[in-house]
Amino acid sequence: MADSAAKREADSAGTDELAQRVKRAKADNENGGGGAGKDPECENILSEFKTSAVLSDSAREKNIFIRGKLAGQEAVVILEKTPIREDSLAELFSGSRLKLEMRNDIYSTYRLQAPPQLNEIKTTVVCPATEKHVKKYQRQESFLVEETGEDYQSITLPYIQKQSFSVQWVHNILEKKAEVERIVFEDPDPKVGFVLLPDFKWDQKQVDDLYLIAIAQQRDIRSLRDLTPEHLPLLQNVFQKGKEAVLQRYKLPASKLRVYLHYQPSYYHLHVHFTKLGYEAPGCGVERAHLLADVIQNLQSDPRYYKTRTLYFPLRADDGLLGKFKEAERL
Repeated sequence: MADSAAKREADSAGTDELAQRVKRAKADNENGGGGAGKDPECENILSEFKTSAVLSDSAREKNIFIRGKLAGQEAVVILEKTPIREDSLAELFSGSRLKLEMRNDIYSTYRLQAPPQLNEIKTTVVCPATEKHVKKYQRQESFLVEETGEDYQSITLPYIQKQSFSVQWVHNILEKKAEVERIVFEDPDPKVGFVLLPDFKWDQKQVDDLYLIAIAQQRDIRSLRDLTPEHLPLLQNVFQKGKEAVLQRYKLPASKLRVYLHYQPSYYHLHVHFTKLGYEAPGCGVERAHLLADVIQNLQSDPRYYKTRTLYFPLRADDGLLGKFKEAERL
């Protein structure tokens, strides 16, 4: 499953102690009691983080997932190097220090020490972290599952129904109880409406890695498998108004967008991904992503398309659903 669900679950499941510490820091600043040199947004809650294990890391993606303890509770901290922005190049070149490592003819390599404001590390904290979170971020082998319509009814759907997959954080967004300031666009219609907001994987500092999520107002659509022609107005509304909102806010035309759904999704409430074409967003591969334009056309051609179609998707080695497919001898 994608990282974004676990990250958002952290917002709704965060401890009172952790939340209160952040609130206190903000209140101190607003009341003029923050003191010189304090961050106006938040105290350093990671100063007490105790590392127990590195779950996974990627030199290519410049990130690391760390397990540990925070305020006495299990936590996962995700560190990601932020992209270099074109509008910061002049300051980067003029305000950095260079340490020569090697020079040979026309080639030379250096260690560049950038100004602090240009050397940020995006940090996501999941606390309290469950064993499910830990397994989600741990490096594991994946397997491609072949799911027929019958498999969905006999294996996948019963598994989903028995699990306690919380989507309270989704309801919080729809009910304006959380992330209100992050909303890019909203259509409140209960049937065809949706909320569009940035995914946590995007730091919103450049459009090259734009990543938005459109969350449907309807609450009874779990995934691609539930879609029927009656949902076409909703899908078409998300597709059209979502593209218009991105154009208005970020000046990106539809021809530069990848708009798709995941199957399996990372959480069971209908949502659509909007990313910039060319950005290799996690989960945008053919084994998991389904273009929204194709989904609409498939439902127009065959009302039972997603009830009967064989779908393929990857599952990690420790995923409980994978175990169910193995038990049924379908893998």
